[in-house]
Amino acid sequence: MSAEKNNLNSASQKEALSKNSNTVQGDIYVQDVHKYFGVTKALNGVNFSANFGEIHAIVGGNGCGKSTLAKVMSGVLPIDKGKVSVLGHTPTSPVMARNMGIATVFQEVMIAEEASVVDNLFVGSDDFWYKNLTQREKVIKAQEIMEDLVGEYVDPYTQAFNLSLPIKAWITIARAFLRENTKVLILDESSAALDFDSTERLFKKMRELRDNGVAVFIVTHRIAELVRISDKATVMRDGKDVGILEKKDLNEKNLIGLMTGRSETGEKSKSTALQTKTDKIVMRAENLVVWPESKPVNFEVKRGEIIGVTGLDGNGQDDFVKILAGVQEAHGGTTEILDINDNFTKYNSLESAKQNGISFVSGDRKKEGILPNLSIYENLVVPLYKKTSRAGFLGFIDWLELNGIFDWEVDRLSIKTGPRDNLIGSLSGGNQQKVMIARSFAQHPKVLILNDPARGIDVSTKRDLYVHLRNYVEEGNTVVFLSSELEEFIGLCPKVMVFRNGTVFDIFENEKINADTLLEGMFGQTAGISETVLTSKSNYVSTPTENKSVIQKKEINKKIVKVVDFEKENKNKIKIKTF
Repeated sequence: MSAEKNNLNSASQKEALSKNSNTVQGDIYVQDVHKYFGVTKALNGVNFSANFGEIHAIVGGNGCGKSTLAKVMSGVLPIDKGKVSVLGHTPTSPVMARNMGIATVFQEVMIAEEASVVDNLFVGSDDFWYKNLTQREKVIKAQEIMEDLVGEYVDPYTQAFNLSLPIKAWITIARAFLRENTKVLILDESSAALDFDSTERLFKKMRELRDNGVAVFIVTHRIAELVRISDKATVMRDGKDVGILEKKDLNEKNLIGLMTGRSETGEKSKSTALQTKTDKIVMRAENLVVWPESKPVNFEVKRGEIIGVTGLDGNGQDDFVKILAGVQEAHGGTTEILDINDNFTKYNSLESAKQNGISFVSGDRKKEGILPNLSIYENLVVPLYKKTSRAGFLGFIDWLELNGIFDWEVDRLSIKTGPRDNLIGSLSGGNQQKVMIARSFAQHPKVLILNDPARGIDVSTKRDLYVHLRNYVEEGNTVVFLSSELEEFIGLCPKVMVFRNGTVFDIFENEKINADTLLEGMFGQTAGISETVLTSKSNYVSTPTENKSVIQKKEINKKIVKVVDFEKENKNKIKIKTF
């Protein structure tokens, strides 16, 4: 089915809805829903219906109203016009929604950092006068649900601030699964912080709930995921529904065409990753120890290069890029950057990294990115105050220059901001992420370190980001790019490093960079650079953590489902690292 035909179908459906409100079919329906925030029309006449026993995706670009719709259905936000019905009832508060059996996992990872895992899981579960479960029962349930979801044991008494972002995300998801009366489950970008393996476990749970008659709604930007998991998809654009796709019509071509309003070919990009034009090294690490027990990593990156970093959740890749950015300290070894005099200078802190032209963008915008009490404008330009100040020690800020920078970056990344003096929290999660990326670009660093930067942004913006990164390295700059979405590396990175157990397990170059081969490396198989290269001191050096000659004797099946099965058979080898 073409994108144009889907638009016609959507238009026909809206016309039918406007003629007779009783024509809306489905156990759950949204009819002509409007929601305004001042002059901003977050929802501007949304219509769709769903039934129990199906997985329904809500998809669209940043700022199209997806998360607002999820909050409306959850009773968090009141609507200005229209109707939301779940089995004939309209949720008007989170408490009412919960009593109706609606469980929602919101986009932001909302946990109490100083509380334990078990306390975070069962927060709000007890009545005022008595407890529904004893503490011992809660601990047992917490241990069981976390081990089932994470795939490894997680201590129920561990305080949340010691956990990685993906495990924190699992805690918020687990809360919904712990409810016994769940009839409707709404997942708002819940897989954004999860890697491939974790996402598969989440999908398994979603299918189990669907098969048991639960209505599951998934709000996501990850098109490949929703195509695999969804039975139906409602596509939104500018606060409106612009098409409904059934399972047989769910493909990238139709989805992108509806999301953007443009006809798409549906073909994958054939662009080739940029090759560096110089052998000049701009950053290096010698005998870098990521974890106390891990093998050291020797790392070099050239000027004008984009190098990818990936791995299964909890295998040290996140710690590695944070060490390179000066955000956290290594357990041994040194990190060095080429200074303006072409001499290597050691650095081991965020301040010294910034002084030497290194900028960092975190995928955990809530904890390491946005400044929630400041405006959109301040969040983007605050690092530039000192750089643009005039009159010496008086420090007068050049607001005219800052205004120009703000307008340029907002336009370049297509950020939907509303009034610039609104708090950053007024933006959608994807637009908050774009503000963080724009903030780094505005500082003109010579090395840009990105920790899952595309988490929560739509496919159109991702494409624009890749164009900006290619232009950035063509100007002689360098990028270290960590991602949990393997498709992002294709056509962008000429080299990808795969981490296991806190060190580099394998490296893939050029034509070997694809989802299948990267997954093989992530699950302990090898298909990249040979063992000889890995154990010699070349541009990228690492000692493998497993006996590759034994692994290579195994038959390598390049079907993703087989790779997942391989992991399940060997999951005791996969470590979940908390820090």
